[in-house]
Amino acid sequence: MPDQYAVIGNPVAHSKSPQIHAEFARQTGQDLVYERLLAPADGFKATIEAFNARGGLGVNVTLPFKVQAYGYATLLSERARAAQAVNTLKFEDGSVLGDNTDGSGLVVDIARNLGCVIAGRRLLLLGAGGAARGVIKPLLEQRPARLVLANRTPGKAIGLAHAFGSGVEAAAYAALAGRQFDLVINATSASLTDSLPPLPRGLFAQGSLAYDMMYGKGETPFLAFARAEGAATLADGLGMLVEQAAESFLIWRGVHPDTAPVLKLLRHTAV
Repeated sequence: MPDQYAVIGNPVAHSKSPQIHAEFARQTGQDLVYERLLAPADGFKATIEAFNARGGLGVNVTLPFKVQAYGYATLLSERARAAQAVNTLKFEDGSVLGDNTDGSGLVVDIARNLGCVIAGRRLLLLGAGGAARGVIKPLLEQRPARLVLANRTPGKAIGLAHAFGSGVEAAAYAALAGRQFDLVINATSASLTDSLPPLPRGLFAQGSLAYDMMYGKGETPFLAFARAEGAATLADGLGMLVEQAAESFLIWRGVHPDTAPVLKLLRHTAV
């Protein structure tokens, strides 16, 4: 019987993870199957344990269960501890390893796929929720000149910045007026509702990259704003999705797949 993996979430029918991991398995010659697990809002643990009981070896975790997965894991990676959220679980020898590959996926997509140098650059991260928390540590490891965290509720940004030390500056959106950044990342949920954070004009420096973690919605209001403001490069989060999946695959299978053809396939099928 093939090894069993899955993505768990609510909703989960839209997830591209089964297609991505099927391509990874085909490419690397791995014998596995990958399915979607729709868990009730109060049924994360029961769904996970039922899957494990029938031979499941690992799961990807998507909204709204990443914090619950953090609490469920018996072993945590350093990056999972920093994020206080887990998107990858591996069941092995009676233990449950929890990891977070979101930040690594984002950094690889920006640095390798998009060719954007992070070191020494001015970074603006929009939002102070779980999506932002999961990528701060990997971004800081790239040694940007500064990392500013902006949020509609400044207190939440201040609290999150404090958790990561002096390398992160917190700001209200209005306080960004008159400042420019080389890389602006939208980690808010605004694109889910086709809305835009209240950003001032003039944020995008010459040659800047605007990155929206959302994918599959075409040009979001954030990306449209960035285009009008003169951002040199626009990107959605599809590359991040594929790269974080490849990191999960490495954790489970011990081999890192080639992401370029999979990302190309997804881009082509999305047209």
